[in-house]
Amino acid sequence: MNDRIDDSRDTGWYRRCVLYQIYPLSFQDTNGDGKGDLQGIIARLDHLTWLGIDAVWLGPVQSSPMDDFGYDISNYEDVDPVFGKLEDLRRLTEELHRRGIRLILDFVPNHTSSEHPWFIESRSSPANPKHDWYIWVDPGPDGGPPTNWLSRFGGPAWAWEPRRGQYYCHVFLPSQPDLNWRNGEVRTALIDVLRFWLDRGVDGFRIDAAAVLSKDPLLRDDPPNPDADERTPPPQRLKPVSNDGRPESLEWLRLMREVCDEYAEKVLLGEVDTSPERVPSFYGPAERPILHLPLNYSLLDQEWDASVLAEGIIAYLGAIPRHGWPVWGIGGQDKKRIVNHAGRSQARNAALLALTLRGTPLIYAGDEIGMEQVPIEGRVLDPFERLVPGYGLNRDPQRRPMQWDASLHAGFTEGEPWLPVAPDGRRRNVEAQKAEPTSLLNLYRTLLRLRRSEPALTEGTIEDIRAEGTVLTYCRRADARRLRVALNLGHEPASLRTGERGELLVTTQLDRSTGAAGPIVELRPDEGVLLALE
Repeated sequence: MNDRIDDSRDTGWYRRCVLYQIYPLSFQDTNGDGKGDLQGIIARLDHLTWLGIDAVWLGPVQSSPMDDFGYDISNYEDVDPVFGKLEDLRRLTEELHRRGIRLILDFVPNHTSSEHPWFIESRSSPANPKHDWYIWVDPGPDGGPPTNWLSRFGGPAWAWEPRRGQYYCHVFLPSQPDLNWRNGEVRTALIDVLRFWLDRGVDGFRIDAAAVLSKDPLLRDDPPNPDADERTPPPQRLKPVSNDGRPESLEWLRLMREVCDEYAEKVLLGEVDTSPERVPSFYGPAERPILHLPLNYSLLDQEWDASVLAEGIIAYLGAIPRHGWPVWGIGGQDKKRIVNHAGRSQARNAALLALTLRGTPLIYAGDEIGMEQVPIEGRVLDPFERLVPGYGLNRDPQRRPMQWDASLHAGFTEGEPWLPVAPDGRRRNVEAQKAEPTSLLNLYRTLLRLRRSEPALTEGTIEDIRAEGTVLTYCRRADARRLRVALNLGHEPASLRTGERGELLVTTQLDRSTGAAGPIVELRPDEGVLLALE
């Protein structure tokens, strides 16, 4: 078992940890309604301890009508009955901490549900005390929406409210009205929400839609996207300069950081653009930092090719300010599964890559057993796909239930699952892979244990990042300890000349004996190795 949580440790815990994202609806159901719940997560904590996870990022569990499956909150300070009760979340926090695992909650500050009492008051009358807690604007000259802004879910980013005779802004669904962050009372109310949860022992927050809090007060139209063509989803055919990455958003994110800094050992993650051009702004300057970990999914956005990945890794690491810390996500509830992106034969290399690069790895529940993004025939729940069909935006496939064992519905539920379990659930599951010594799951566990024992992997520098043919390679160093990672991203044998002798610590296949290694490393198709150099 891990050490218990100790808040006297230095604030760099997030630099040494492995993050594990849980999508609550899909992790474990205990009451037979087919939807994951907090009691289910508690029941499966031994899996996280066995695997070696240090921190959990928990998707939204607050009260919600579930139009966007929890990202439309109607009460920030309570748990939705689908997931249980506030007491269940308290117990989950305690059980995680008892195992030495931190808890990071999703925080959704850009918008609420239209069923939130704040919005019900705001829409009732321009004379209501909360009349400007949301973004209300009179119709444009033609009587229609005041700007051409588009919702991320399709159609105008404005909805008409007859009770006020005005439009309100919604960057996402019409039932997700955007809060007016220019209003000091709104900022105070949301900061109070953070304190509510911090006082209950959570260890930080992942800020949803962190870059879109601010909207252009001059209501200028968005320009066309010059890179758009007929394959571009309609919501992306304009450049959202009116509401994406504006400087005010950074100041408001800094307010959240200041609140977290009032407490010991808290961390802020953020859903932002981590392109090399924009990532420095989300870290902020050293004297006025913003996010600890702006979430980076570049490994899922780039071609799975040694040269492309090497260039992308170098560019990303080079863009991070000296006081910043990298993060590497290889999955998420909104992202394509790593198995689908890299290919099943490369899933092991993806694990070795994410867990040995300099920075904090982020694993999405199911990555450790190689869960796939499998289409769901004849059933669409995701509003993204329902409103913008035909562009491959459906997130239902990567949100299928976790696969635990070979029983009905892969051990996820005794009822009818809210999304069907993937067809391979009875074969590809935690129980089966635990019993197979060379499984992907056991590779993850082996790599997580190596991270704990090797300071070079958690605190060391990264050097000599390069591609040699199909081989991606780099070195991690801490004092005199040097580790070499070599990943054959091709499907044919390859070799790497290190010029040095060393010791083979692990191969992604888990079927080679460790021991001495020569100056030329022979790699089988799709194989990666970790070497300690002499």
